[in-house]
Amino acid sequence: MSNRRVVVTGIGVVSPIGQTAAEFFDALTAGRSGIGPLQSMAPGLLRFPNGAEVRGFDALQHFDEKETGLLDRFAQFGVVSARQAIQDAGIEWTPELRERTAIVTGSCVGGQSTEDEGFEVLYRRNASRVNPFTIPRIMANAGASRISLEYGITGPTWTVSTACSSSTHALGQAFWMVRNGSAEMAVTGGSEAIFSLGFLKAWEAMRVVSPDTCRPFSKDRRGLILGEGGAALVLETLDAARARGAKIHAEVVGFGMSSDAFHITQPSAEGAARAMRAAICDARIQPEQIGYINAHGTGTTANDATETAAIRTTFGEHADRLTVSSTKSMHGHALGAAGAIEALACILALEKGILPPTANYTEADPSCDLDVIPNEARRAEVEYAMSNSFAFGGLNAVVALRAWRSAR
Repeated sequence: MSNRRVVVTGIGVVSPIGQTAAEFFDALTAGRSGIGPLQSMAPGLLRFPNGAEVRGFDALQHFDEKETGLLDRFAQFGVVSARQAIQDAGIEWTPELRERTAIVTGSCVGGQSTEDEGFEVLYRRNASRVNPFTIPRIMANAGASRISLEYGITGPTWTVSTACSSSTHALGQAFWMVRNGSAEMAVTGGSEAIFSLGFLKAWEAMRVVSPDTCRPFSKDRRGLILGEGGAALVLETLDAARARGAKIHAEVVGFGMSSDAFHITQPSAEGAARAMRAAICDARIQPEQIGYINAHGTGTTANDATETAAIRTTFGEHADRLTVSSTKSMHGHALGAAGAIEALACILALEKGILPPTANYTEADPSCDLDVIPNEARRAEVEYAMSNSFAFGGLNAVVALRAWRSAR
């Protein structure tokens, strides 16, 4: 394994609780929720009335009219968050750097709104053709390709689709590429925009969406709340960042993944624990050095109890000293973008010394017996943190991060 250290020098986010990193973290630390009545759907169409939508996002503030015709909402989120991260990193592009930079993104379903619109045109309006840009709008790599085109980045560029672990898998692959020398820099993250009637009806049929709000780890939790958005990170080697005087937000130290080989939708504690152990091993640290976990924490009965069991299996007695929270309680579950958004929450928590809470918490559940930072953010200087993503299909991904003040 290469000894090249990898740091985060750029961050960006478009989310239901903020459309910049500063807005996002202010909302997290205030415990301010982006969950509310769905504005993109007419009342009464769904059994669940609420979602975590990115409200007030005007595509024409970021793209001209022709460009909006080429980019589905999910890709717009990905591009805008990447622009923020690249600007934050203060990159001065050269032909060599463009060739040695990778773009790795994650998305679960790509251009879902475009696909739904196409079906409506065909089957409800009985039209004979759909929008000629349907395919480039739907494709999951649309955001990654647009970032490549916009910045002239010619290095390896691709998109990972592993359901709710997509952008954590993307982040991990980007991290490994920079660490092992396959790339000198990486733009990585994920984006999702899932508020289309057909897709929401599919989630309704699964009976896992909460009828009110998301209460991870709380005894009265009733399910997840769907969300949308995008987040992006710029990764580069520590040596390169120091040489150009870049601001460093955090260090990426490890990545682990596993497959449950258990059930297509039901989680496995052992599978999740394997991914956490793999990330810790990859980081070459001890479990006792982890101080905070941004949990997958969906708010479903099965997930939260299973994740608690996985954490206890991984950390043993140290689980009683860990702090754990689920920020999905505020920004909802953005599916393929969730891992990137939550990794960013981890990075900001390490950087600012404030751990975000699990919002909407009402009552302790014996099957979720962890310190879940209920309802109020907590000041704490943690050295190492992890971000968990556990997907349908049994695909698990975990990234380990280190506070830069500790890593210098």
